[in-house]
Amino acid sequence: MKYYLIAGERSGDFHAANLMRELRGQDADAQFRYWGGDMMQAEGGELVRHYQDLAIMGFLEAATSILKFRGYLKQCQADILTYQPDVLILVDYAGFNMRMAKFAKEQGIKVFYYISPKIWAWNQGRVAKVKAYVDKMFVILPFETEFYQKFDYAVDYAGNPTVDSVAEFQPTADFYERNRLERDKPIIAVLPGSRKQEIEEMLHEMIAILPGFQEYQFVVAGVNNLDPNYYKHFHRNGIRFVFDQTFDLLSHATAALVTSGTATLETALFDVPQVVCYRTSALSYAIGKMVIKVPYISLVNLIAGREVVKELIQNEFNARNLLDELRSLLTDPAYLARVKAGYAELREKLGQHQAAKKTAELMVGYLRAAR
Repeated sequence: MKYYLIAGERSGDFHAANLMRELRGQDADAQFRYWGGDMMQAEGGELVRHYQDLAIMGFLEAATSILKFRGYLKQCQADILTYQPDVLILVDYAGFNMRMAKFAKEQGIKVFYYISPKIWAWNQGRVAKVKAYVDKMFVILPFETEFYQKFDYAVDYAGNPTVDSVAEFQPTADFYERNRLERDKPIIAVLPGSRKQEIEEMLHEMIAILPGFQEYQFVVAGVNNLDPNYYKHFHRNGIRFVFDQTFDLLSHATAALVTSGTATLETALFDVPQVVCYRTSALSYAIGKMVIKVPYISLVNLIAGREVVKELIQNEFNARNLLDELRSLLTDPAYLARVKAGYAELREKLGQHQAAKKTAELMVGYLRAAR
């Protein structure tokens, strides 16, 4: 069968690549064409456009990029019509992908959605569009099943792929030597994100507290989809950088400063105490405050249904608060124990699964049954 996939950011590229691998295991004749990234490209098929071209962060930024956005939509629509896939598989990235879902449905193309748009967080009225345009929704957060049930829409929860990735990971034996790190100094992992816009907002503040923790080494998780030279203006004495080794970094970290996103869940699954950080433009934040309907921004707290980790958002994200919270994690045993207990509760809720494999089995099964 012919599969057309759209992943608009780095995490989507990762999850879509795993899904492609499992789809090929279920369908020996699988053919892939996609908008995605390097990890998907490594699985074969045809990359049409890289997700770096699509990276837009925040409401204001999206508004100023509207013409480019429309151009990409038209290009993608034309390409899908030419390819005529058996199914369009959309991976997260709601702003772009929900428009593509509507288009594909109008063209009589089956639509599967892997990793639900976060409509439970804001604009829940979009559930009507999901019901109208998406044939099958595959969610990765356990509470999403209940959310969609409220709207009489059945979804499939086959597990969370991040759980599988962490469970399968094997640490690199020479991590310290390869990256010229000091074995006798505990590591504070710094995860500023993977897009330039969020790194610019986050990283300077994150590393500003280094003087208060001289007995630790701060190690920044860089990503290879950005030019390594980009990170040079963040260099300070005592700061180290590793590239595309986030899991290795977390497996050796004592604590972490993490930009809100999938990385907060990864950090929790490695049992690393963390401070969740987030800041965007003032206008984007003001709009977000008006429309976001959930009490937390981190996946850890959302899945747990309570505050497990501290979230420093917008004006609260500053060096003083970062220093105080990190110091509490490192020096207050009772506080640390509460965080670790919350992590254990989180793992129980997520369960143990083979998410990509089970999702691929479901997808191929649905497609064959419809023939």
